[in-house]
Amino acid sequence: MGVFVFLPLVLPLSAWPVARLAENRLHPRTATRLLTAVAVVMAGCSTLCLALLMVAGTAQLPGNPLPDGWSDPEVRAAVPYDEVAGRAAIPALAVVAAACARTLWRHRRVTRRARRVLAGVPGSTVAVLPDSTPYAYALPGSRGGGRIVVTTALLAGLAPAERRALFAHERAHLTARHHRHLLAAHLAARANPFLRPLRTAVVYTAERWADEEAARAVGDRRTVARAIGKAALLSPRTPVPTVAALAATGPVPRRVAALLGPAPTARTWPSAFTSVGLAAWGAAAGALVSAMSSANSAVTLFLILHAATPL
Repeated sequence: MGVFVFLPLVLPLSAWPVARLAENRLHPRTATRLLTAVAVVMAGCSTLCLALLMVAGTAQLPGNPLPDGWSDPEVRAAVPYDEVAGRAAIPALAVVAAACARTLWRHRRVTRRARRVLAGVPGSTVAVLPDSTPYAYALPGSRGGGRIVVTTALLAGLAPAERRALFAHERAHLTARHHRHLLAAHLAARANPFLRPLRTAVVYTAERWADEEAARAVGDRRTVARAIGKAALLSPRTPVPTVAALAATGPVPRRVAALLGPAPTARTWPSAFTSVGLAAWGAAAGALVSAMSSANSAVTLFLILHAATPL
């Protein structure tokens, strides 16, 4: 396997430039999809390589249930770094698995509790709660769709046009299923800490995507900007712990500033002759090299262990 098994662990660093540039220079829809895809691929490859290192390290532990041929000196010579990196990968993979499991459990617990609370609230798509705490969020449905949850305190602080902008924003979250992008980015960051900048960027671009959809539906970018600013001032936090799938407003001042400017140009892929294009191609190349390295390491380890396994 050689050094190829370590490349996917550090290649997420190649995606850092595009995380920042995509926020400002790509259409939010394109940026969200691009950053999520890169994060998922790199997280999967780094986790696979941790698992490969774990197999190599576990084979050297006394009393392991693996075939004796896997700990043969010739196998150890063909699989370098097994003594240090291989054994270190065991607790590292356990931490990754525990962090991802905790994120999934928390996501499921919060969404289930929210659905249970809203079970008796009238309205199939919008649930208005008589609450003195102002907040709003989009609750994804179990079979698609979902509900917009908003309190009377928040609605009382918004003008009619701003209310329409708020509903359009939350509806855009449900229509585009932004909770899936956000959850995938959070899991990727749990799997590899180097992917945290991409997670932060996805939180922002998903909100910007919903902002632009709301502006298109309302027909007035300034109205959406006012609605976002007022909602942020009225509801600095939600009343219960939430995950990204429920409430993640992102940097509100940057979102308002973007709405006060011209609408972004929709592009499927940026030009390679721009800074964001170079960063995007660099991130895509990093993801491709990460996939090739992990595949090469997996095939190599499989062939070595297959040859060392007695028939």
